[in-house]
Amino acid sequence: MPAVTIDSGRVEGANLASGGQVFLGIPYAAPPVRDLRWKDPQPVPVWQSIYHADRYAPQCMQPQRNLRANQYSGAEITSEDCLYLNVWTRPGLKNAPVIAFIHGGGFYIGSSGMPIYGGEAVSKAGAVFVNFNYRLGALGFMAHPELSAESPHRTSGNYAFLDQIAALKWVQRNIARFGGDPANVTIMGQSAGSMSVQVLQASPLAAHLFHRVVGMSGALAGGPSATSPLAEAEREGIKLQSALRAKSLAELRAMPADRIVVPRTADGPKIGPSQDGYVLPQSVEQIFAGGRHHDVPALIGFTHDESFGGLGPVRDLADYRAKAEARYGSRAGEFLALYPAANDAEAHLQATAADRDGTMASAMGIWADAMTAHGRAKVYSYEFARPHTYAANVSFSDLDPATAGAYHTSEVPFWLGTLESFNRYRKTRAWTADDAGFSKAMTQSLVAFARSGNPDTATLHWQSYAANAPVLLQLGALAKAAQWPDRRKFEFFRKDNLPKATGGALRD
Repeated sequence: MPAVTIDSGRVEGANLASGGQVFLGIPYAAPPVRDLRWKDPQPVPVWQSIYHADRYAPQCMQPQRNLRANQYSGAEITSEDCLYLNVWTRPGLKNAPVIAFIHGGGFYIGSSGMPIYGGEAVSKAGAVFVNFNYRLGALGFMAHPELSAESPHRTSGNYAFLDQIAALKWVQRNIARFGGDPANVTIMGQSAGSMSVQVLQASPLAAHLFHRVVGMSGALAGGPSATSPLAEAEREGIKLQSALRAKSLAELRAMPADRIVVPRTADGPKIGPSQDGYVLPQSVEQIFAGGRHHDVPALIGFTHDESFGGLGPVRDLADYRAKAEARYGSRAGEFLALYPAANDAEAHLQATAADRDGTMASAMGIWADAMTAHGRAKVYSYEFARPHTYAANVSFSDLDPATAGAYHTSEVPFWLGTLESFNRYRKTRAWTADDAGFSKAMTQSLVAFARSGNPDTATLHWQSYAANAPVLLQLGALAKAAQWPDRRKFEFFRKDNLPKATGGALRD
C-alpha cells in the first residue's frame, strides 16, 4: 500500500485499479466538537502509528438524502467530527498542478465523499486532486455575540470558510509529498463551493494559498445570496438560540449536534455567510471593486438550464405574460421586449432563459466583470449546455429527465470525469461514447488550466473574457464559441434583484 509521512504522522492509502493512488479521510484539523464547536479549526494532534487512510470520513452534520433523488450517493455516515480531506495522485508525479475542490450543497448539505466529486480521472490526467469536508449549516455559519466576545479576532460565524482555509494550509504544508506543487494550486468549486471560491479570492486570510480559481454556478457578489454585516448575523444567531430553546451559548454547545437545525421557514433565522470583519473585512463586491482580491487566472461559468426563482415554470404563452406582469409590474413591457415570445414553446424557453440570466448567469458575469475591471489576470468562461443521457424509464424525486436540460450541477461529472457515479447505486444514466469523450476533453482542459492558467487544448479552444464583447465557450453537443447573454438583460435584473439568505431546496 502507498504510504506518505505528513506533518501529523504517517498515512497509508490504497492503490487503484487504474494505477493511481488514493488517500481517504486524512484529518486536516482537530474534531470541532464539545468546547471546539463554533471555534476556529485547531491543529491536528500528531500520531505515532500508521494512519490508515483507506475509507471516507463521515460527512458533516446535515439532513439525509431522499433515496430516489437524482444525485443520491449512498447512506453516508454523518458526524460533527468531519474535518477530513482526500487526495488522489499517481506514482511518479512530481511538482504536478494541484486542484483543491470545494463541494456544493447550499452550505447545509454535501460531502467530499460523494462519488461525483472523486478525483481519480483528474489525477490520471496529470494533476493531484484534493477535496475536503467543511462545517455546514448552523455549525458552519452561526454568528453570536457570545462567540464574538470569546474570539481572539472579536468576530463569529464563517467557520466553514475558516475550515476551507485550514485545508488549503494543509495542502501548502503537505501536498509535495503526494507529488503536487504547493506553488501551483487551483481552487475549484460548484454552487456553494463556487461561492466559497469567490470568498477565498476576496479574503486576506487566503493570501498565497492558491494561484488559480474555477467557479461553477455560484457567486456571492451579485448572486441570489448575500453576506449580512456581523451585527445582523449575530441577531440571527440569537434568533436561532431562541428557536432551539437554549438559554445560553453553553447550552448550545452541550446540545446534541443533530438537534442544531435551522428551521427552514420564511420567518426562520437566516444563517449563512456574513461580512464578519475577519474572513471578509468588507463585502465581496467592495473588495473586488477596490482591487484587493487575489488577482489570479479564473475559469468561471454556468449551465444553460439552471434557475433559482424568477417566473418559474409557465404553462403557456398567456401564463408567461401574466406571470411577467405579476412579477415585474410596470417593468413587464421591458422584460417582454428582452425575452419576447410569440407562442407556447417560445414562452417556455424564454422563461427558463430569464430565470437563468436573472440569477446565476448575471452573478457569474458580475464576477468576470469585476476581475477584468480591477485586475490583470485573464478570465475564461463557459456555458454548459449538454443534457445528460438518461437510462430508459428512470425517475427521480427531484428532477424530470424530459425537461431537466443542462441543470444546476450537471457539468460537474463532465469536468471531473465522474460520469459513472450516477450508476453506482442504481442505473440512472446511459452514457454514450460521445459523452465519455466529451468528459475526457473537459477534464484535460481543466488540468491544462491548473497547469498554466490557460484551459486551451487541442480539442477545446478558449477565448479570454473581454467585458466589452464577452465570449464564452458553449459546451453542448459540440464545443463552440458563443456570446454571453445580452448585457441589457443583466442590467434589468440587477435593478430588480433583492438578495436572499443562503440555503434553499435540497440540492447539490
